[in-house]
Amino acid sequence: MMEIKKIIQTTNDFFEEHIAAPHKITSVEQRKQDDEGNKDEGWDLTIEVIEEKDYMKRYAKDEMLGVYQVTMNKNYEITSYSRVGRRYRSSVDDG
Repeated sequence: MMEIKKIIQTTNDFFEEHIAAPHKITSVEQRKQDDEGNKDEGWDLTIEVIEEKDYMKRYAKDEMLGVYQVTMNKNYEITSYSRVGRRYRSSVDDG
């Protein structure tokens, strides 16, 4: 359980500093090896970040959520992230 807390805190800190505060972390999955079978311990995360919050509020529009895939190594360092989608906050997530 402490490991999950560390992963979540590290992710929150990173995104607050570099992108925007996460709205929700929707998945944390442990990774024991990479796609080729090499040892690559760490975690894969999916998070949602509210984007363009002030603009959307100003024009009475629904907030946009950016959905990000995050890779973290076994030392709790984020090694990569990418936005994989965007959706309105009120839309149903079908993933």
